[in-house]
Amino acid sequence: MSSKKKRGMHTICGEIYHSAYVVVFVTSLTMAILNWESSAYLFFIGIFSYSFAFLGYVSAKKKWKNWIASHISGMLGSYIAICTAILVVNVSNITILNQWNPLIFWFLPSIIGSPLIFLVGQKYKKSKSI
Repeated sequence: MSSKKKRGMHTICGEIYHSAYVVVFVTSLTMAILNWESSAYLFFIGIFSYSFAFLGYVSAKKKWKNWIASHISGMLGSYIAICTAILVVNVSNITILNQWNPLIFWFLPSIIGSPLIFLVGQKYKKSKSI
């Protein structure tokens, strides 16, 4: 998110991020199908979160009109989604945090990440330097 938006480090990291997300997506679908009774939610979370990553990835590749907004919101939206999933699944195992209301962890990544999407979007909307 903080690297310069140009070929080089940003695109290499983007390819790695997208590839890793594909692995997480396939894993979540597989786990959901194999343990449907207890893990069906992973199927829907996997599809929902990967759709953001796919939008961000494809918009940067195709560079359609207003692609930068789609790229930023897709990539950061996917990051928010995966942080939410990690928190929700693991919070019960974290000693201090497991005493809090679990609903907080469904919203906390969006509360923190949404302003970042807005700020990064504004930065590139004004500069048009991509």
